[in-house]
Amino acid sequence: MQQERLLHHRILPVVTILFIIVAVWYAAAVFMNAPFQRDLDRRGNVTSTPMDFIERTLSQPKPVLPAPHQVASNVFENTFLRRVTSNRSLVYHSWVTLSSTAVGFTLGTLLGILIAVGIVHVKALERSLMPWIIASQTVPILAIAPMVIVVLAAVNVTGLIPKALISTYLSFFPVAVGMVKGLRSPELIQLDLMRTYHASAAQTFWKLRVPASIPFLFTSMKVAIAASLVGAIVGELPTGAVAGIGSKLLAGSYYSQTIDIWAALIAGSVLAAILVTFVGVIAKIVDRAMGGRPA
Repeated sequence: MQQERLLHHRILPVVTILFIIVAVWYAAAVFMNAPFQRDLDRRGNVTSTPMDFIERTLSQPKPVLPAPHQVASNVFENTFLRRVTSNRSLVYHSWVTLSSTAVGFTLGTLLGILIAVGIVHVKALERSLMPWIIASQTVPILAIAPMVIVVLAAVNVTGLIPKALISTYLSFFPVAVGMVKGLRSPELIQLDLMRTYHASAAQTFWKLRVPASIPFLFTSMKVAIAASLVGAIVGELPTGAVAGIGSKLLAGSYYSQTIDIWAALIAGSVLAAILVTFVGVIAKIVDRAMGGRPA
């Protein structure tokens, strides 16, 4: 009974959406690759059936839009058929991006928590700091990343640190907002109860506000870790990096290797899904340790 429920409520909807996405992707690949293929056939005086024409549009070496099977083949080859240390291995490039993502996410989470605690307990910070925090997120990251890279390079700070700082910039905001919401989530009657127990401000913070904020924290951390990954990839673009998912995107754009570009995008998506799932697992472990009921 439980397996049937899992099939109908979780697996089947995901598979259905995946099937629709792949079908639309194939149709779009044929539509976008067809003009170039017609031009090739006209120059080579090639005549063929519609099925042969469609097959050729889905097997071009440098298509406008690669077909799903081309991207899947590239991902499989560069993930499982190459050494991890190879410059063409997606595992190697993902690990390089993951390292700066992890550092940036850690710094961003700590910064966001510190800002949230300050805003909740110091009214002046809420009025003075919060507007600037919100305004900071209106500046496009593509405009900030080159400035960060150039400024830090001027003081001989290169490599992982600049990319991590860009990830920090993107990841601290959702954590700060989520923690502020979580720390303020206890109801007035609960705060009154703590006063009845003659609890100090520190006791109220650790015994009431922090436990109440944990669900909000992990929810915001899921957003933050995905944003941190985006920041790490964007941070690799202005530097002309030779390693990382961003470097794969750059190399693919330089040499019109659209299949490599899409494979790198898929690798980034898979890495993001793994990271978000990891945060979700940690959230469940913490929730059970705090006495929460398993879902």
